[in-house]
Amino acid sequence: MTTEILLVLIVLIITIILFVIEKLRVDIIAILIMISLAWLGLISPSDAFSGFASNAVIAIIGVMILGYGMDRSGVMDRLTRPVMNIAGASEKKLVLLVSGAVASISAFMQNIGAAALFLPAVMRIAKKSKISPSRLLIPMGYAAILGGTLTLIASGPLIILNDLLRQGGEQPFGIFDVTPIGIALVAAGIFYFLFLGKYVLSFKKEIETITPQQELIDTWQLPSNVYQCIIPQKSSLIGKTREQVKLWIKYKLNLLVIEEEGEVLHAPWRYTRFSSNQKLLLMGKLENVKQFSKNYKLLLSEAPSKLENFRTIEGAGFAEVIIPPKAKIAGKSICEIAMRKTYSVEPIMLLSGEKEKRGDFCDQKLQPGDTIIVHGLWENIKRMADNRNFVLVTPIEVETRGKSKPIIATSCMIGAIVLALSGVQLSLALFSGALAMILLKVISIDEAYKAIDWRTVFLLAGLIPLGIAMEKTGAASFIANQIIQPIQMSHPLLIMIAIALIATVFTLFMSNVAATVLLVPLVMIIGSSTGISARALALLVAVCASNSFLLPTHQVNAFLMSPGGYRNVDYLKAGIPLTFIFMVIAVVLIYLIFI
Repeated sequence: MTTEILLVLIVLIITIILFVIEKLRVDIIAILIMISLAWLGLISPSDAFSGFASNAVIAIIGVMILGYGMDRSGVMDRLTRPVMNIAGASEKKLVLLVSGAVASISAFMQNIGAAALFLPAVMRIAKKSKISPSRLLIPMGYAAILGGTLTLIASGPLIILNDLLRQGGEQPFGIFDVTPIGIALVAAGIFYFLFLGKYVLSFKKEIETITPQQELIDTWQLPSNVYQCIIPQKSSLIGKTREQVKLWIKYKLNLLVIEEEGEVLHAPWRYTRFSSNQKLLLMGKLENVKQFSKNYKLLLSEAPSKLENFRTIEGAGFAEVIIPPKAKIAGKSICEIAMRKTYSVEPIMLLSGEKEKRGDFCDQKLQPGDTIIVHGLWENIKRMADNRNFVLVTPIEVETRGKSKPIIATSCMIGAIVLALSGVQLSLALFSGALAMILLKVISIDEAYKAIDWRTVFLLAGLIPLGIAMEKTGAASFIANQIIQPIQMSHPLLIMIAIALIATVFTLFMSNVAATVLLVPLVMIIGSSTGISARALALLVAVCASNSFLLPTHQVNAFLMSPGGYRNVDYLKAGIPLTFIFMVIAVVLIYLIFI
């Protein structure tokens, strides 16, 4: 054993300990390992930072942007409906449907792509069904990894396997030769979570954070319920305006929306006249809405609904704007600038100095420093804030979905997948799709930056150098030889178990492709010397290179760590039993079919 191999083994042991005790965040551990390897002289500085330009990391970034674009375009809403209709709120049905779908897709594309495709949909399903995402994401991610064993074109290790066999003078496998093993592994993984999920999956309660919208409502005690009224044909309200009926002065109500024959008018002008069959959305207290409905014989058709969830004002909310110095509207009133007519927003409250006015402050002269709280569509509020007369204080998220965007977003995703399947490098294919989404205005460049989870990026980029160090120093070969040599003359099953164990351990800390390239020539030599089929042992290595469930070092596990709120112990808890199940199935089936 050389000094370099000893140092790499020490770093590897420290890495495992740090992952298990969780005293540091996983991304900090990865960065620490990356820097330590360079300072110890085990790899060059360029190798230490090579992870940031690796195929896996760039592919992850592209996947994050594509997934965000698919979600923002509304595609995921359409995908979740049939799943929700079939599964309802049943956790087991959701696990079965989602895992089965992801595994099937993962049989023909890279597992990270399959996981990314379904992540936004699963997050929405979890929210709608009120199930913790942590109960669904690990089963989905593991299914994506297991699906990579269904065909010889689904995962890097199986793709490269035939090249290694040809180099060793062995007959290559057909695309579907591995399918019986893959089906057994996928089925075992799904049934594992169906029957043992309640024991091995952690329940992560989502952290309740106060949104800027809720903070604004709580701070100023703004009304948070809206009610829908319909104007019948014989109502005395017909022909009148909100000004004439003194909607605020008499009833303390704000009129947010008038809907007529499918057309929606937000923040109607004070001189807009009411007509029969109009639907009114009124914000205020229930007793005042009832009194208004009674006086004008309106039909109070629906129970109150929380403002942010009401279907006809989706993409709307409260915002706080300030009149800046030298604003042209200073000295003018709300009526004079016709705020409702000009900006289609409803003024709710005015803060001028120490004075606080609500509802009817139409004639109040506006001064620099005054604050107005308005309600309206985000796009209208943003347009209002783009005017130099107002400064927007409240963070808002402008809705950018359009009728053509889901088609464009889907085309970008499918295009990226087709490129990857056609032989284009995964990182190039996915990043090209992500760029297409930006250029075609599905999302903005700022949204693309926000879509990237940098913790995941640094986790993967920081651990890749450890695999490089293990390979370059000879530590990987040293470990493999130390385990296999003592059992070379043992029963074939014992040798296969040892090989499966080595491949599983290696793939936790180095690229599964690198582990395959390193181990396949070695096991083929063992096969020749022991009389065991070299092809079978090589296939065992390539299959077990997908046995990555114990730590968030696999790119799929790392990708899901943040959305699921997982810790290392969550992967250990769910992954230890599945790892052994995987090895048993892989060893037994390859032994029975190929030896």
